[in-house]
Amino acid sequence: MGQDTVRRVASTPLDDARVREFRDGFSGEVVLPGDLVYDRSRRIFNAMIDRRPAVIAQCQNVEDVARAVRFGRDLDLELAVRGGGHSVAGMAVTDGGLVIDLRRMNAVTVDPEARIATVAGGATMSDLDLATQPYGLATTGGRVSTTGVAGLTLGGGGGWLDRKFGLACDNVLSYELVTADGRRVRASEGDNPELFWALHGGGGNFGVVTSFTFRLHHLPSVTAALLVWKPEEGPRVARAYRDYMESASDEVGGGLIYVTGPPEDFVPEHLVGTLTCLAVITYAGGEEKAREAMEPMLGLGHDGEMIVELPYAELQCMLDDPPGHRNYWSAEYLASLPDQAVDVFCERAQDMIVPSPSQHALLPQGGAVARGRYDYPIPWRKAPWVVHPFGVWEDAADDERGRQWARDTRADMRPWSSGAVYLNFIGDEGEERVVAGLGRENCKRLAAVKRQFDPDNVFRLNHNIKPE
Repeated sequence: MGQDTVRRVASTPLDDARVREFRDGFSGEVVLPGDLVYDRSRRIFNAMIDRRPAVIAQCQNVEDVARAVRFGRDLDLELAVRGGGHSVAGMAVTDGGLVIDLRRMNAVTVDPEARIATVAGGATMSDLDLATQPYGLATTGGRVSTTGVAGLTLGGGGGWLDRKFGLACDNVLSYELVTADGRRVRASEGDNPELFWALHGGGGNFGVVTSFTFRLHHLPSVTAALLVWKPEEGPRVARAYRDYMESASDEVGGGLIYVTGPPEDFVPEHLVGTLTCLAVITYAGGEEKAREAMEPMLGLGHDGEMIVELPYAELQCMLDDPPGHRNYWSAEYLASLPDQAVDVFCERAQDMIVPSPSQHALLPQGGAVARGRYDYPIPWRKAPWVVHPFGVWEDAADDERGRQWARDTRADMRPWSSGAVYLNFIGDEGEERVVAGLGRENCKRLAAVKRQFDPDNVFRLNHNIKPE
Protein backbone atom coordinates (compact mmCIF):
# COMPACT_ATOMS: atom_id res chain seq x y z
CA MET A 1 0.00 0.00 0.00
CA GLY A 2 1.13 3.56 -0.65
CA GLN A 3 2.41 5.66 2.21
CA ASP A 4 1.82 9.35 2.84
CA THR A 5 4.57 11.93 2.41
CA VAL A 6 5.14 12.76 6.08
CA ARG A 7 8.86 12.79 6.93
CA ARG A 8 9.99 9.87 9.09
CA VAL A 9 13.18 9.45 11.08
CA ALA A 10 15.03 6.27 11.95
CA SER A 11 12.91 3.85 13.96
CA THR A 12 15.97 1.67 14.71
CA PRO A 13 19.07 3.15 16.39
CA LEU A 14 22.08 3.40 14.09
CA ASP A 15 24.38 1.45 16.38
CA ASP A 16 27.96 0.66 15.49
CA ALA A 17 27.14 -2.88 14.41
CA ARG A 18 24.53 -1.68 11.90
CA VAL A 19 26.93 0.87 10.44
CA ARG A 20 29.79 -1.63 10.24
CA GLU A 21 27.52 -4.06 8.43
CA PHE A 22 26.52 -1.38 5.96
CA ARG A 23 30.10 -0.27 5.37
CA ASP A 24 31.27 -3.83 4.74
CA GLY A 25 31.64 -4.08 0.98
CA PHE A 26 30.58 -0.45 0.39
CA SER A 27 32.98 1.03 -2.16
CA GLY A 28 32.28 4.68 -1.40
CA GLU A 29 32.29 6.48 1.92
CA VAL A 30 29.70 6.40 4.70
CA VAL A 31 29.52 9.76 6.49
CA LEU A 32 27.92 10.11 9.94
CA PRO A 33 27.21 13.05 12.26
CA GLY A 34 30.44 13.96 14.01
CA ASP A 35 32.67 13.07 11.06
CA LEU A 36 34.95 15.90 9.97
CA VAL A 37 33.35 15.99 6.50
CA TYR A 38 29.76 15.70 7.73
CA ASP A 39 28.77 19.37 7.55
CA ARG A 40 30.42 19.84 4.20
CA SER A 41 28.78 16.68 2.88
CA ARG A 42 25.25 17.61 3.94
CA ARG A 43 25.41 21.18 2.64
CA ILE A 44 23.53 21.99 -0.56
CA PHE A 45 23.62 25.13 -2.68
CA ASN A 46 20.52 26.71 -1.06
CA ALA A 47 21.67 28.13 2.28
CA MET A 48 18.05 28.35 3.49
CA ILE A 49 18.08 24.54 3.87
CA ASP A 50 19.80 23.20 7.01
CA ARG A 51 19.01 19.52 7.49
CA ARG A 52 20.91 16.85 9.38
CA PRO A 53 20.72 13.34 7.91
CA ALA A 54 21.53 10.32 10.05
CA VAL A 55 23.69 8.84 7.28
CA ILE A 56 25.20 10.09 4.03
CA ALA A 57 26.13 7.30 1.63
CA GLN A 58 28.62 8.65 -0.90
CA CYS A 59 28.19 6.01 -3.57
CA GLN A 60 31.00 4.95 -5.87
CA ASN A 61 29.04 2.61 -8.14
CA VAL A 62 25.63 1.10 -8.84
CA GLU A 63 26.06 -1.65 -6.27
CA ASP A 64 26.64 1.02 -3.62
CA VAL A 65 23.35 2.63 -4.62
CA ALA A 66 21.45 -0.66 -4.36
CA ARG A 67 23.09 -1.39 -1.01
CA ALA A 68 22.15 2.06 0.30
CA VAL A 69 18.52 1.67 -0.79
CA ARG A 70 18.25 -1.70 0.97
CA PHE A 71 19.96 -0.36 4.11
CA GLY A 72 17.64 2.63 4.28
CA ARG A 73 14.56 0.50 3.85
CA ASP A 74 15.67 -2.05 6.45
CA LEU A 75 15.99 0.74 9.03
CA ASP A 76 12.88 2.61 7.86
CA LEU A 77 14.96 5.68 7.04
CA GLU A 78 13.62 8.41 4.81
CA LEU A 79 15.64 8.42 1.58
CA ALA A 80 16.91 11.52 -0.19
CA VAL A 81 18.77 11.26 -3.49
CA ARG A 82 21.47 13.81 -4.24
CA GLY A 83 22.80 14.45 -7.71
CA GLY A 84 23.63 18.12 -8.24
CA GLY A 85 21.84 19.20 -5.06
CA HIS A 86 20.10 22.00 -6.97
CA SER A 87 16.52 21.46 -5.80
CA VAL A 88 15.46 24.83 -4.41
CA ALA A 89 13.26 23.04 -1.84
CA GLY A 90 16.21 21.00 -0.57
CA MET A 91 14.91 17.66 -1.79
CA ALA A 92 18.48 16.33 -1.93
CA VAL A 93 18.84 16.19 1.85
CA THR A 94 16.72 14.89 4.74
CA ASP A 95 16.48 15.31 8.52
CA GLY A 96 17.22 12.06 10.33
CA GLY A 97 17.24 9.92 7.19
CA LEU A 98 19.66 8.62 4.58
CA VAL A 99 21.14 10.68 1.75
CA ILE A 100 22.13 8.62 -1.29
CA ASP A 101 24.86 10.91 -2.61
CA LEU A 102 25.77 10.25 -6.26
CA ARG A 103 28.40 12.95 -6.72
CA ARG A 104 31.26 10.44 -7.01
CA MET A 105 29.39 8.81 -9.88
CA ASN A 106 29.98 11.57 -12.41
CA ALA A 107 31.66 9.82 -15.35
CA VAL A 108 30.67 10.74 -18.92
CA THR A 109 31.54 8.50 -21.88
CA VAL A 110 31.14 9.88 -25.41
CA ASP A 111 30.80 7.92 -28.64
CA PRO A 112 31.44 10.65 -31.22
CA GLU A 113 30.64 8.44 -34.21
CA ALA A 114 27.23 7.44 -32.88
CA ARG A 115 26.75 10.91 -31.29
CA ILE A 116 25.80 9.37 -27.96
CA ALA A 117 26.86 10.14 -24.40
CA THR A 118 26.46 7.84 -21.41
CA VAL A 119 26.21 9.96 -18.27
CA ALA A 120 26.37 8.73 -14.67
CA GLY A 121 23.67 9.89 -12.28
CA GLY A 122 25.87 12.22 -10.23
CA ALA A 123 27.25 14.25 -13.14
CA THR A 124 26.68 17.98 -13.43
CA MET A 125 26.10 19.81 -16.68
CA SER A 126 29.73 20.90 -16.58
CA ASP A 127 30.82 17.24 -16.54
CA LEU A 128 28.65 16.51 -19.56
CA ASP A 129 29.49 19.64 -21.55
CA LEU A 130 33.24 19.38 -21.03
CA ALA A 131 33.17 15.74 -22.16
CA THR A 132 31.25 16.42 -25.39
CA GLN A 133 32.92 19.73 -26.28
CA PRO A 134 36.16 18.24 -27.77
CA TYR A 135 34.02 16.48 -30.39
CA GLY A 136 31.96 19.55 -31.29
CA LEU A 137 28.88 17.88 -29.82
CA ALA A 138 26.28 18.96 -27.26
CA THR A 139 22.77 18.39 -25.98
CA THR A 140 20.31 20.62 -24.15
CA GLY A 141 21.34 21.16 -20.54
CA GLY A 142 19.87 23.94 -18.45
CA ARG A 143 21.30 27.44 -18.15
CA VAL A 144 24.09 26.97 -15.58
CA SER A 145 27.03 24.59 -15.33
CA THR A 146 26.44 23.40 -11.76
CA THR A 147 23.00 21.87 -12.31
CA GLY A 148 22.82 18.10 -11.89
CA VAL A 149 22.11 16.25 -15.12
CA ALA A 150 19.73 13.85 -13.37
CA GLY A 151 17.40 16.31 -11.67
CA LEU A 152 17.33 18.59 -14.69
CA THR A 153 16.53 15.81 -17.14
CA LEU A 154 14.01 13.92 -15.02
CA GLY A 155 11.99 17.11 -14.63
CA GLY A 156 12.02 17.73 -18.39
CA GLY A 157 15.07 19.94 -18.81
CA GLY A 158 14.82 23.33 -20.50
CA GLY A 159 17.91 25.33 -21.42
CA TRP A 160 19.69 27.63 -23.86
CA LEU A 161 19.53 25.02 -26.64
CA ASP A 162 15.98 23.74 -26.19
CA ARG A 163 14.45 25.70 -29.10
CA LYS A 164 17.00 24.04 -31.42
CA PHE A 165 17.40 20.53 -29.95
CA GLY A 166 14.35 20.05 -27.72
CA LEU A 167 14.25 19.51 -23.98
CA ALA A 168 16.91 17.47 -22.22
CA CYS A 169 14.50 14.57 -21.75
CA ASP A 170 13.61 14.62 -25.47
CA ASN A 171 17.20 13.55 -26.12
CA VAL A 172 17.31 10.61 -23.70
CA LEU A 173 17.58 7.21 -25.36
CA SER A 174 17.61 5.12 -22.20
CA TYR A 175 17.84 5.19 -18.40
CA GLU A 176 19.36 2.77 -15.89
CA LEU A 177 17.97 2.92 -12.37
CA VAL A 178 17.85 1.21 -9.01
CA THR A 179 14.28 0.74 -7.81
CA ALA A 180 12.86 0.80 -4.29
CA ASP A 181 13.52 -2.92 -3.81
CA GLY A 182 17.16 -2.59 -4.86
CA ARG A 183 16.69 -4.02 -8.36
CA ARG A 184 18.50 -2.67 -11.42
CA VAL A 185 16.10 -1.75 -14.20
CA ARG A 186 16.54 -0.37 -17.71
CA ALA A 187 13.99 1.93 -19.32
CA SER A 188 13.86 2.73 -23.03
CA GLU A 189 11.35 2.66 -25.88
CA GLY A 190 11.71 -1.13 -25.92
CA ASP A 191 12.41 -1.89 -22.24
CA ASN A 192 9.79 -0.90 -19.66
CA PRO A 193 8.25 1.67 -22.03
CA GLU A 194 5.76 2.95 -19.42
CA LEU A 195 8.63 3.71 -17.04
CA PHE A 196 10.52 5.35 -19.93
CA TRP A 197 7.49 7.57 -20.54
CA ALA A 198 7.15 8.42 -16.83
CA LEU A 199 10.80 9.47 -16.54
CA HIS A 200 10.15 12.20 -19.11
CA GLY A 201 9.01 14.77 -16.55
CA GLY A 202 7.98 12.56 -13.62
CA GLY A 203 11.12 13.34 -11.63
CA GLY A 204 12.82 11.06 -9.13
CA ASN A 205 9.65 9.25 -8.13
CA PHE A 206 10.49 5.84 -9.55
CA GLY A 207 14.01 5.05 -8.37
CA VAL A 208 17.59 6.28 -8.36
CA VAL A 209 18.65 6.88 -11.95
CA THR A 210 22.29 5.86 -12.12
CA SER A 211 22.88 6.35 -15.86
CA PHE A 212 21.44 8.22 -18.84
CA THR A 213 22.15 7.71 -22.53
CA PHE A 214 21.75 10.94 -24.49
CA ARG A 215 21.53 11.74 -28.17
CA LEU A 216 24.08 14.42 -29.07
CA HIS A 217 24.02 17.12 -31.75
CA HIS A 218 26.70 18.80 -33.84
CA LEU A 219 27.52 22.16 -32.21
CA PRO A 220 31.13 23.37 -32.53
CA SER A 221 30.34 26.74 -30.95
CA VAL A 222 27.59 29.09 -29.88
CA THR A 223 27.33 32.86 -29.86
CA ALA A 224 26.03 34.87 -26.92
CA ALA A 225 25.03 38.52 -26.80
CA LEU A 226 24.44 40.40 -23.55
CA LEU A 227 22.72 43.72 -24.23
CA VAL A 228 22.24 46.24 -21.41
CA TRP A 229 19.60 48.93 -20.85
CA LYS A 230 18.51 51.20 -18.02
CA PRO A 231 15.56 49.63 -16.17
CA GLU A 232 13.11 52.29 -17.34
CA GLU A 233 13.73 51.08 -20.90
CA GLY A 234 12.45 47.65 -19.89
CA PRO A 235 8.87 47.85 -21.23
CA ARG A 236 10.02 49.09 -24.64
CA VAL A 237 12.76 46.49 -24.88
CA ALA A 238 10.54 43.68 -23.62
CA ARG A 239 7.93 44.40 -26.28
CA ALA A 240 10.61 44.40 -28.95
CA TYR A 241 12.06 41.19 -27.58
CA ARG A 242 8.63 39.51 -27.57
CA ASP A 243 8.05 40.47 -31.21
CA TYR A 244 11.57 39.40 -32.15
CA MET A 245 11.27 35.94 -30.59
CA GLU A 246 7.90 35.26 -32.19
CA SER A 247 9.61 35.11 -35.59
CA ALA A 248 13.13 34.05 -34.57
CA SER A 249 14.69 30.88 -35.93
CA ASP A 250 15.12 27.82 -33.75
CA GLU A 251 18.83 28.63 -33.39
CA VAL A 252 17.94 31.66 -31.25
CA GLY A 253 17.36 31.35 -27.50
CA GLY A 254 17.96 33.40 -24.39
CA GLY A 255 15.79 35.61 -22.23
CA LEU A 256 15.00 39.12 -21.05
CA ILE A 257 16.27 39.39 -17.49
CA TYR A 258 16.36 42.11 -14.86
CA VAL A 259 19.54 41.77 -12.81
CA THR A 260 21.82 43.75 -10.56
CA GLY A 261 24.30 45.30 -12.99
CA PRO A 262 27.55 43.31 -12.67
CA PRO A 263 30.97 45.01 -12.51
CA GLU A 264 31.87 44.03 -16.07
CA ASP A 265 33.45 46.12 -18.83
CA PHE A 266 30.34 45.95 -21.00
CA VAL A 267 28.11 47.38 -18.23
CA PRO A 268 28.11 51.21 -17.96
CA GLU A 269 29.45 52.40 -14.61
CA HIS A 270 26.16 54.07 -13.64
CA LEU A 271 24.35 50.70 -13.91
CA VAL A 272 26.82 48.65 -11.88
CA GLY A 273 25.21 47.57 -8.61
CA THR A 274 21.76 48.85 -9.59
CA LEU A 275 18.68 47.37 -11.28
CA THR A 276 19.50 46.71 -14.93
CA CYS A 277 17.57 45.32 -17.90
CA LEU A 278 19.56 42.65 -19.73
CA ALA A 279 18.75 40.79 -22.94
CA VAL A 280 20.57 37.47 -23.21
CA ILE A 281 20.50 36.24 -26.80
CA THR A 282 22.04 32.89 -27.63
CA TYR A 283 22.61 31.47 -31.08
CA ALA A 284 23.45 27.86 -31.93
CA GLY A 285 26.22 28.73 -34.37
CA GLY A 286 28.97 31.18 -35.25
CA GLU A 287 29.10 34.92 -34.74
CA GLU A 288 28.63 36.03 -38.34
CA LYS A 289 25.25 34.33 -38.71
CA ALA A 290 24.38 35.19 -35.12
CA ARG A 291 24.78 38.92 -35.74
CA GLU A 292 22.46 38.66 -38.72
CA ALA A 293 19.87 36.81 -36.63
CA MET A 294 20.21 39.29 -33.74
CA GLU A 295 19.96 42.41 -35.90
CA PRO A 296 16.46 43.47 -34.71
CA MET A 297 17.65 43.53 -31.10
CA LEU A 298 21.03 45.11 -31.87
CA GLY A 299 19.29 48.13 -33.39
CA LEU A 300 17.35 49.13 -30.27
CA GLY A 301 19.93 51.58 -28.93
CA HIS A 302 21.33 49.70 -25.94
CA ASP A 303 23.66 51.14 -23.28
CA GLY A 304 26.20 48.32 -23.31
CA GLU A 305 26.92 45.09 -25.13
CA MET A 306 29.06 41.99 -25.23
CA ILE A 307 28.91 39.63 -28.20
CA VAL A 308 31.14 36.59 -28.18
CA GLU A 309 31.47 33.26 -29.97
CA LEU A 310 32.49 30.55 -27.54
CA PRO A 311 32.22 26.84 -26.74
CA TYR A 312 28.87 25.78 -25.30
CA ALA A 313 30.49 24.68 -22.01
CA GLU A 314 31.68 28.27 -21.48
CA LEU A 315 28.24 29.70 -22.26
CA GLN A 316 26.85 27.44 -19.53
CA CYS A 317 29.11 29.15 -16.97
CA MET A 318 28.20 32.74 -17.85
CA LEU A 319 25.24 33.07 -15.50
CA ASP A 320 26.10 30.49 -12.85
CA ASP A 321 24.17 31.07 -9.62
CA PRO A 322 26.63 31.20 -6.71
CA PRO A 323 26.49 28.47 -4.03
CA GLY A 324 25.94 29.33 -0.39
CA HIS A 325 23.23 31.94 -0.97
CA ARG A 326 19.61 31.84 0.14
CA ASN A 327 17.25 30.86 -2.68
CA TYR A 328 13.55 31.03 -3.40
CA TRP A 329 12.16 30.59 -6.92
CA SER A 330 8.83 30.28 -8.65
CA ALA A 331 7.42 30.44 -12.17
CA GLU A 332 4.32 31.14 -14.18
CA TYR A 333 3.99 29.75 -17.69
CA LEU A 334 2.06 32.03 -20.01
CA ALA A 335 -0.40 31.25 -22.79
CA SER A 336 0.05 34.77 -24.17
CA LEU A 337 2.15 37.88 -23.61
CA PRO A 338 0.15 40.99 -24.47
CA ASP A 339 1.41 44.51 -23.73
CA GLN A 340 -0.34 44.57 -20.36
CA ALA A 341 1.47 41.40 -19.30
CA VAL A 342 4.77 42.91 -20.40
CA ASP A 343 4.11 45.99 -18.28
CA VAL A 344 3.20 43.93 -15.22
CA PHE A 345 6.34 41.82 -15.61
CA CYS A 346 8.53 44.91 -15.82
CA GLU A 347 6.83 46.58 -12.83
CA ARG A 348 7.51 43.54 -10.66
CA ALA A 349 11.25 43.94 -11.23
CA GLN A 350 11.16 46.95 -8.89
CA ASP A 351 10.54 44.60 -5.93
CA MET A 352 13.53 42.32 -6.61
CA ILE A 353 16.28 42.44 -3.99
CA VAL A 354 19.00 44.73 -5.36
CA PRO A 355 21.91 44.37 -5.09
CA SER A 356 21.82 40.55 -5.16
CA PRO A 357 22.38 37.70 -7.64
CA SER A 358 18.58 37.50 -8.14
CA GLN A 359 17.17 37.38 -11.65
CA HIS A 360 13.71 38.42 -12.86
CA ALA A 361 13.46 36.43 -16.06
CA LEU A 362 11.18 36.30 -19.08
CA LEU A 363 12.16 33.20 -21.07
CA PRO A 364 10.91 32.08 -24.50
CA GLN A 365 9.94 28.56 -25.47
CA GLY A 366 8.61 27.53 -28.89
CA GLY A 367 10.75 25.93 -31.57
CA ALA A 368 11.67 22.31 -30.90
CA VAL A 369 10.19 22.55 -27.38
CA ALA A 370 6.72 23.14 -28.77
CA ARG A 371 7.17 20.50 -31.48
CA GLY A 372 8.18 17.78 -29.02
CA ARG A 373 6.09 14.82 -27.97
CA TYR A 374 2.90 16.02 -26.33
CA ASP A 375 2.17 12.67 -24.71
CA TYR A 376 5.04 13.06 -22.23
CA PRO A 377 3.99 14.35 -18.77
CA ILE A 378 5.32 17.86 -19.44
CA PRO A 379 2.27 19.97 -20.31
CA TRP A 380 4.23 23.20 -19.87
CA ARG A 381 6.04 22.65 -23.18
CA LYS A 382 3.07 24.21 -24.99
CA ALA A 383 3.46 27.63 -23.34
CA PRO A 384 5.33 30.21 -25.48
CA TRP A 385 6.66 32.17 -22.47
CA VAL A 386 7.62 31.70 -18.84
CA VAL A 387 8.11 34.32 -16.13
CA HIS A 388 10.67 33.06 -13.63
CA PRO A 389 11.37 35.08 -10.45
CA PHE A 390 14.70 33.59 -9.39
CA GLY A 391 15.43 34.91 -5.92
CA VAL A 392 19.00 34.65 -4.61
CA TRP A 393 20.32 36.69 -1.66
CA GLU A 394 22.71 36.55 1.31
CA ASP A 395 20.98 38.02 4.35
CA ALA A 396 18.36 35.97 6.22
CA ALA A 397 16.65 39.27 7.04
CA ASP A 398 15.64 39.43 3.35
CA ASP A 399 13.91 36.03 3.37
CA GLU A 400 10.35 37.27 3.63
CA ARG A 401 10.92 40.03 1.10
CA GLY A 402 12.45 37.59 -1.39
CA ARG A 403 9.69 35.03 -1.00
CA GLN A 404 6.97 37.66 -1.27
CA TRP A 405 8.45 39.10 -4.46
CA ALA A 406 8.31 35.67 -6.11
CA ARG A 407 4.76 35.01 -4.92
CA ASP A 408 3.51 38.44 -5.97
CA THR A 409 5.07 38.03 -9.40
CA ARG A 410 3.26 34.74 -9.86
CA ALA A 411 -0.03 36.22 -8.71
CA ASP A 412 0.26 39.23 -10.99
CA MET A 413 1.04 37.11 -14.05
CA ARG A 414 -1.76 34.61 -13.42
CA PRO A 415 -4.30 36.30 -15.75
CA TRP A 416 -2.16 35.17 -18.69
CA SER A 417 -1.17 31.78 -17.27
CA SER A 418 -1.33 28.57 -19.29
CA GLY A 419 -2.04 26.70 -16.04
CA ALA A 420 1.02 24.44 -16.37
CA VAL A 421 4.42 24.78 -14.67
CA TYR A 422 7.92 23.30 -14.94
CA LEU A 423 8.45 21.68 -11.54
CA ASN A 424 12.22 22.19 -11.63
CA PHE A 425 11.59 25.94 -11.41
CA ILE A 426 9.61 25.83 -8.15
CA GLY A 427 9.89 24.59 -4.58
CA ASP A 428 7.10 23.06 -2.52
CA GLU A 429 4.00 24.96 -3.65
CA GLY A 430 1.41 22.30 -2.86
CA GLU A 431 -0.17 19.29 -4.51
CA GLU A 432 -2.16 21.27 -7.07
CA ARG A 433 1.02 22.74 -8.49
CA VAL A 434 2.45 19.22 -8.84
CA VAL A 435 -0.67 18.28 -10.81
CA ALA A 436 -0.21 21.42 -12.92
CA GLY A 437 3.37 20.41 -13.63
CA LEU A 438 2.49 16.89 -14.79
CA GLY A 439 -1.01 17.23 -16.22
CA ARG A 440 -4.12 15.94 -14.49
CA GLU A 441 -4.70 13.03 -16.86
CA ASN A 442 -1.02 12.14 -16.84
CA CYS A 443 -1.10 11.90 -13.06
CA LYS A 444 -3.32 8.82 -13.21
CA ARG A 445 -0.94 7.07 -15.57
CA LEU A 446 2.06 8.15 -13.50
CA ALA A 447 0.45 6.79 -10.33
CA ALA A 448 0.12 3.40 -12.03
CA VAL A 449 3.84 3.41 -12.88
CA LYS A 450 4.58 4.46 -9.30
CA ARG A 451 2.55 1.52 -7.98
CA GLN A 452 4.58 -0.85 -10.09
CA PHE A 453 8.05 0.43 -9.20
CA ASP A 454 7.63 2.15 -5.81
CA PRO A 455 4.36 0.99 -4.19
CA ASP A 456 5.43 2.17 -0.71
CA ASN A 457 6.40 5.66 -1.90
CA VAL A 458 9.98 5.22 -0.71
CA PHE A 459 11.13 7.92 -3.14
CA ARG A 460 8.94 10.76 -1.97
CA LEU A 461 11.38 13.62 -1.39
CA ASN A 462 10.47 15.13 -4.73
CA HIS A 463 7.44 16.65 -6.39
CA ASN A 464 5.65 13.54 -5.29
CA ILE A 465 3.46 11.17 -7.24
CA LYS A 466 1.53 8.97 -4.79
CA PRO A 467 0.98 5.32 -5.73
CA GLU A 468 -2.77 5.53 -5.32
